Amino acid sequence: MAAQAAAAAQAAAAQAAQAEAAESWYLALLGFAEHFRTSSPPKIRLCVHCLQAVFPFKPPQRIEARTHLQLGSVLYHHTKNSEQARSHLEKAVSADPAAREEARALSGNSVDAAKPLLRKAIQISQQTPYWHCRLLFQLAQLHTLEKDLVSACDLLGVGAEYARVRGSQHLRLPPQLLLMERKLQEVHPLLTLCGQIVENWQGNPIQKESLRVFFLVLQVTHYLDAGQVKSVKPCLKQLQQCIQTISTLHDDEILPSNPADLFHWLPKEHMCVLVYLVTVMHSMQAGYLEKAQKYTDKALMQLEKLKMLDCSPILSSFQVILLEHIIMCRLVTGHKATALQEISQVCQLCQQSPRLFSNHAAQLHTLLGLYCVSVNCMDNAEAQFTTALRLTNHQELWAFIVTNLASVYIREGNRHQELYSLLERINPDHSFPVSSHCLRAAAFYVRGLFSFFQGRYNEAKRFLRETLKMSNAEDLNRLTACSLVLLGHIFYVLGNHRESNNMVVPAMQLASKIPDMSVQLWSSALLRDLNKACGNAMDAHEAAQMHQNFSQQLLQDHIEACSLPEHNLITWTDGPPPVQFQAQNGPNTSLASLL
Repeated sequence: MAAQAAAAAQAAAAQAAQAEAAESWYLALLGFAEHFRTSSPPKIRLCVHCLQAVFPFKPPQRIEARTHLQLGSVLYHHTKNSEQARSHLEKAVSADPAAREEARALSGNSVDAAKPLLRKAIQISQQTPYWHCRLLFQLAQLHTLEKDLVSACDLLGVGAEYARVRGSQHLRLPPQLLLMERKLQEVHPLLTLCGQIVENWQGNPIQKESLRVFFLVLQVTHYLDAGQVKSVKPCLKQLQQCIQTISTLHDDEILPSNPADLFHWLPKEHMCVLVYLVTVMHSMQAGYLEKAQKYTDKALMQLEKLKMLDCSPILSSFQVILLEHIIMCRLVTGHKATALQEISQVCQLCQQSPRLFSNHAAQLHTLLGLYCVSVNCMDNAEAQFTTALRLTNHQELWAFIVTNLASVYIREGNRHQELYSLLERINPDHSFPVSSHCLRAAAFYVRGLFSFFQGRYNEAKRFLRETLKMSNAEDLNRLTACSLVLLGHIFYVLGNHRESNNMVVPAMQLASKIPDMSVQLWSSALLRDLNKACGNAMDAHEAAQMHQNFSQQLLQDHIEACSLPEHNLITWTDGPPPVQFQAQNGPNTSLASLL
């Protein structure tokens, strides 16, 4: 017996050593493949060779399926051999349920090609509740991308019913929450009901925290979509505390007895990135731009680690959304050159995925329009915003673009017919097209700006006071700063220096806190002129020095940005993002109106 036990132990040790060795060679080949894929420029042929080298080792089924999946994705995104890419993914689908949910990566996330693969996977996964429900979620997501919400809701209903049959209340809650969120119009009572459902659910800690994150993400994004930056703070704080709790729990601490309860709507590591992302969205809207930068850095670092071993398309979506928000922050803080390079980075990510470009083309042109405004290229800004309007059917984004395009026409001063047409479509006094508090406040500001340029100062003050009331109600710090400095300018023109000073000083303080370089430049110029008019020579000199410093910083950044080869992106208005850029001879725009 002792001899048999020793032999068994020796065999087990040999098997473990063999498994460890197998894991080592696989990780080595995978690491080389990822190195070649992420090289600049990518070395795709070498990446493919490394992945193909896995098969002669006759790896376990799980590794074989994963390798076929990775080969399919690489071949489709980086070569024209779509048939071979499809063949690899079909092998992955046949080999392992864990590969099925990523089937849509084969066709560059083409919805038409992905749906049949997912339906096939759903049919053959009836006895594996975890994967069956994930696949239903994936297919519902595809229908959502196509704006087919009826089919998406039907699939969510199928998922909820399947969970009921399987006796999993935990699995029923995510589709139920999504169904209620999509079907009902009275959002606030609905969110209260959803919160009660989650809190009353009894289960193991990691499942409950996962559901709480799911619900809180829905709640936070609803408030952010509505532009309610102050109202969302308690929910956001709960979400941040919840993700800290879930990060300390281990998945294997309490294994559920029901296999269906193994389902999680998102891996824990992805949840952390998502919470960073909504925090960045909140910080950007509220005007806490240094905080936005801090959380963007954390999120991007986490994303890079995850993407080394995970090719999930959602990670690229997270990365693009993060970059979109931090680009807007850079333009406000006076870092146009960095913003332009990050716009180019978004272009590169979109080149690798047609689905990603389809979902973010309008946002990309909007960002280029904002960049054009920041470097005073108004014709290009108009072209970019017009292109973005043509590409979007998202109401909030449409209103954001129209608001910015109206400001371009106001600055140009000679597009009256087009401007009146736009202002009528975003009239905050009547039927404003979206429910966003922030966008409606911005529309009042644009109206006030137009009235100022028309010399209708009383009307301008009415619009700007409305902006101030709305922005103060929801802590929209940037809109508050812009409204204060414009009111200060109006009072200065009217000769009311005391009231002008009462507006400009807090505008400068708030702009410094954000920090907003353009408002600081504007405020310092007004403070210089105010103090000069009031005979305060020392204060006037100090303000003039501040203005000079801000001017020099903005000028230097302006020249650097316009000298980058990526500056040529401002002329791109059609088709996919250009692959290469020609170097500029030098800046070709004027700073007169900026300074």
